[in-house]
Amino acid sequence: MPAASPDPHRRSEQSRRAILAATVELVGDLGYEQVSIEAIARQAGVGKQTIYRWWPSKGAVTLDALDESLDAVVDFPDTGDIVADLRTQMLGVSRLLTTRVGRVYQGLVAAAQSDPRLSRAHLDRVIEPAVLACRRRLATGVERGELRADIDLQGLIDLLYGVIYYRLLLHTRPLDDDQIDAVLEIAFSGARPGRPR
Repeated sequence: MPAASPDPHRRSEQSRRAILAATVELVGDLGYEQVSIEAIARQAGVGKQTIYRWWPSKGAVTLDALDESLDAVVDFPDTGDIVADLRTQMLGVSRLLTTRVGRVYQGLVAAAQSDPRLSRAHLDRVIEPAVLACRRRLATGVERGELRADIDLQGLIDLLYGVIYYRLLLHTRPLDDDQIDAVLEIAFSGARPGRPR
């Protein structure tokens, strides 16, 4: 009986995963500017043409690698305690950004400043889904009476997450648990019902 031929879809998925892992490893260790498509291909054990078959540029493959890495922390828990849920999610984001993924994110954001297509793709695939998920969780908090009905949800999102991205992009120190607790306390002092405005 002849041996079964390898499944090309499985092989393609293995190559894709190897490419994304190589991208995170190389960009995370060396920085975005220091990494080439050739280096990613070499690290992944594929030909350069394999990468270009799926992605038009280094920015595109880096965005996919980042997008997959962030999937685990974009979702918001819903335990019925808005502050605890935001704390869990913010700590997840902050901790992830102290890994290689943070360096990948820094490089991608820097590259997006001079690449309008990459910037738009980053907004569409990373920023807007994260903001929408947060907005939904906050809206649930408003419906349950955990937050004032007139709260500016976008302003609250900017306040909460701006500090994380400020620290990431300006290479200051990462946030620890106590600092995230302080940010939440400051934000929710004015966001809860019955608090002075």
